[in-house]
Amino acid sequence: MEALTRRQQQILLWIQEQIAKHGLPPTRAELQEAFHFRSPNAAESHVRTLARKGYLVLQEGRARGIRLVSELIEESGLPLIGRVPAGAPILAEGQQEGCLPIDPQLFPGADYLLRVQGMSMRDAGILDGDILAVQQCSEAHNGQVVVARVDGEVTVKRWRKDGYQVFLLPENPDFSPIEVDLRKQDLRLEGLVVGLLRLGGL
Repeated sequence: MEALTRRQQQILLWIQEQIAKHGLPPTRAELQEAFHFRSPNAAESHVRTLARKGYLVLQEGRARGIRLVSELIEESGLPLIGRVPAGAPILAEGQQEGCLPIDPQLFPGADYLLRVQGMSMRDAGILDGDILAVQQCSEAHNGQVVVARVDGEVTVKRWRKDGYQVFLLPENPDFSPIEVDLRKQDLRLEGLVVGLLRLGGL
């Protein structure tokens, strides 16, 4: 398979997500609307490029005649994690929505993808529905955006530590910081955010 541009990666991920969500591949018109292309021809051009590069198989004459190459789903990519129930391991099979075909060079070091819920990191450019690339780790430096678990609940915030105090800081004035006393509360660092994907509407 040939390497993809960032835009092609985004389109391929969006197609896979639509298939996972609806059980059907999208039409060219839906692709055009999602990515604000000016014409269906632009959507068709991107689909044909993905097919030429070996990522899709096209069925001529069908509105939804797009198929993912099976090896793409089964053998490559990063697990996409949805909502994580309190106390559940973040990479438990029950939380995984599937596997997205991420080129390892796009987000070096990433171990999994996490779907954002909520707008607490809005001013850092992280919006509800975005997909974060996360590298598993047990340490962070002040100012880094992390995935942390506080008393069993998983959250995405900016990290600041001062002695036994950890502050998980939102990037939205409508939300309050989470203050953690490591002597009294359970906090686990799940990973560092190393990249972001926004599917559609670019």
